[in-house]
Amino acid sequence: MSDSRAAILDWIDQQAPSMRQKLTDWAHINTGSGNLAGLDHFRRMLRLEFSRLGAQVSEIELPPMESIDARGATARQAVGAALCAVKRPEAKQRVFLCIHMDTVYPPDHAFQTCTLLDANTLRGPGVADAKGGLLVMLTALAALERSSAAAKIGWEVLINSDEEIGSMSSLLLLEAAAKRNQVGLLFEPAMADGSLVERRKGSGSFSAIVHGRAAHAGRDFHHGRSAMVAAAKLILGLDHLNRERPGVTVNIGRIDGGGPSNVVPDLAVVRFNVRTTLAEDETFVLAHVRKCLEEINCQDGIRAELHGGFTSPPKIPDSAARRLMDLITGCGRELNMPIQWKDSGGTCDGNKLAAAGLPNVDTLGPCGGNLHSSEEFVVLDSLPQRAKLAALALMRLAEEEGEPPSRPFP
Repeated sequence: MSDSRAAILDWIDQQAPSMRQKLTDWAHINTGSGNLAGLDHFRRMLRLEFSRLGAQVSEIELPPMESIDARGATARQAVGAALCAVKRPEAKQRVFLCIHMDTVYPPDHAFQTCTLLDANTLRGPGVADAKGGLLVMLTALAALERSSAAAKIGWEVLINSDEEIGSMSSLLLLEAAAKRNQVGLLFEPAMADGSLVERRKGSGSFSAIVHGRAAHAGRDFHHGRSAMVAAAKLILGLDHLNRERPGVTVNIGRIDGGGPSNVVPDLAVVRFNVRTTLAEDETFVLAHVRKCLEEINCQDGIRAELHGGFTSPPKIPDSAARRLMDLITGCGRELNMPIQWKDSGGTCDGNKLAAAGLPNVDTLGPCGGNLHSSEEFVVLDSLPQRAKLAALALMRLAEEEGEPPSRPFP
């Protein structure tokens, strides 16, 4: 490693105290996916941070997200704007960096503040997923801009505000960015033991709306057709998938419907999530789900319809992705930071980018654990460590000969 490169990495180590303070300050700003005011406030702060790097920064309004409410009607949920930062878009070698600003904790959640559990462990909302990752990415880019390698590489950053609710509003932005860049670096948290994710399962979320016929449970019970009973039969059919195909799981997450116990219920909404291991699993699952719906629809007075679909295909590394993984592993070796790779049943925007053709590594954020709970934590010394890993990877990528992007930046 050259002396200049070593000095830049030493600079990252010197940022450790300020990184800890900044992460605490960021975590105390509530950015639940539905908290538009909090997201707007945080986005303004991030805009200033990326402007200091000399990037062209813009905000992109996102369309509302559609969902099915408890009455089976289509609802629209407003989504916060995304933040985009671009530098040297004319460079031959270009990298896409991505992470989200939203968290799973709404403003009325009890978990709103940070607590130092010990000298190296900070508990707080979003400290690992993914404000810690945001900080790692920002610090790595600041280090890159201090190096001579910066002139050889262009970078594009997208910080979306809907990842925790599926990234469907920002999907077109992700797909377009995949066409403009050679590789992607995403800053979801590493696993608790520091491992990075190699393969990810695919995911789909669905709502089955079951209509029946209301009736008085005493006087006219036999005239009614219970949507809740039909929904229960549908659930049993869906659960059967858990024993039909290795790597496929179906989780029944929620049932809405029913009312007074003296009324035969005429509506039920069944919400379920499916995880897949292979691309062809989707075809198998959809055929099974449609068969279950057909059986329900054969019942007198019952009508069922399906909404939703698969939103994240399985992420299975191809040769280009493995070259990027090898580069990350080599950077870790150079930093005396052994990198291990493990599979995950979870999904992230890396699934969508891989499906759009962009090789990417998606767990370059800090080490942490207990995600999506009131015990979420981050390992503090992993903040500068992972920033050094990402910065070195960026400098290594700058040395490679990139192919011209297939689509120019607008």
